Amino acid sequence: MISDQKLTQRMADGEQEAFELLVTRYHGPLLSYVTQQLKDRSKAEDIVQETFIRLIRHLRKYGQLEQLRPWLYKVALNLCRDYWRSAAYRSEQTAVDEFPDEADPSFGAEELLERQETVEQISDSLSWLPDVQQDVIRMRFFHDLKLHEIAELLDIPLSSVKSHLYGALRKLKRALTKKNDVASFGSGRRSKSNEEAEVTLHETLH
Repeated sequence: MISDQKLTQRMADGEQEAFELLVTRYHGPLLSYVTQQLKDRSKAEDIVQETFIRLIRHLRKYGQLEQLRPWLYKVALNLCRDYWRSAAYRSEQTAVDEFPDEADPSFGAEELLERQETVEQISDSLSWLPDVQQDVIRMRFFHDLKLHEIAELLDIPLSSVKSHLYGALRKLKRALTKKNDVASFGSGRRSKSNEEAEVTLHETLH
């Protein structure tokens, strides 16, 4: 497989095929990441498109880019933050609060139960964490970024990334354990998906 660095060099030289290969390589992962951040696939598509536009501009201006992957994620995250600060986002949030969506009746109970996988159980508990810890967990486990890539993306020391990761994992483990205890008290049995999530976190911590 051609390296990112070679593709960016070829792209800087004006090769269209190199750009198409990079889009094929990173469009899916970036879209998944931004959609998780915004909870809005349409807006996520716009941000991913703008991310690639900025890549083109960067290469035209500077002619090279050594670490493409963390650069793309950092630009996408900054665009998400710009959107959250925008008047458009605040206006949309007001409309959502005034007119909340009802549950989609097209999804049956069995289909909903099948969706309760380990990753979703962990994802549901992320709202309890500080923003930076949510970012670290998503980048590490949902997008498979390495710790040094996360440090570069968030512009914080590697030691801080490790500290945030460990602290977040401990909080998630406690939250899932508590959630499972409540569920077992009400139903008389423990949630299998929550148990799997607890095992995943336990293995990560030890």
